[in-house]
Amino acid sequence: MLKNSLHTDLLEAGTDEAGRGPLAGPVYAAAVILPPDFYHPLLNDSKQMKEKERYMLREIICKEAVAWAVEAVSAQRIDKINILRASCEAMSNAIKALSPQPEYVLVDGNRFYSSIQIPFQCIVKGDATYANIAAASVLAKTFRDDYMIELSAKYPMYNWDKNKGYPTKAHYEAIKKYGLSPFHRKSFHIEDTQLSLFSEL
Repeated sequence: MLKNSLHTDLLEAGTDEAGRGPLAGPVYAAAVILPPDFYHPLLNDSKQMKEKERYMLREIICKEAVAWAVEAVSAQRIDKINILRASCEAMSNAIKALSPQPEYVLVDGNRFYSSIQIPFQCIVKGDATYANIAAASVLAKTFRDDYMIELSAKYPMYNWDKNKGYPTKAHYEAIKKYGLSPFHRKSFHIEDTQLSLFSEL
């Protein structure tokens, strides 16, 4: 059973990202402040949930949260500053977008770089420990999936509606055949032979 929060005497937010591993698309992050009595038996690390459960929980979280926010950092920005710092930037932006602002933040993972002037603590596997981080993981995952499905309509050859930009065999084969799109992360180790057909766009 998830703990609701680390602190019961502070307005605490949880934050998490989705999309660090894909070859294409932005990294998304969410920040969520849950009410002290929030509970749902299906809430967990979003990776451990079924898709329909994530979307069902998203509606509940967005309706019942004290505050929530979702932010994204583009593939171009990822290439410029690296995926770790882009993930931290997305989480920082999500935290900054919360109203009211939290008094403390729980961050999923073991590293966090940010200019926010709010005390925070990194929690390894926090999305499987604290409900506010788990809620953020659900929002980040579902909003990113929605974006990749929308983007797939413009670039159907990559099957992003199915693989969401992750490095599947079919995705690599599509890159080899069609080249890189403007939404691929050029700084990731995609083979040099997989040259972009869209490099002049």
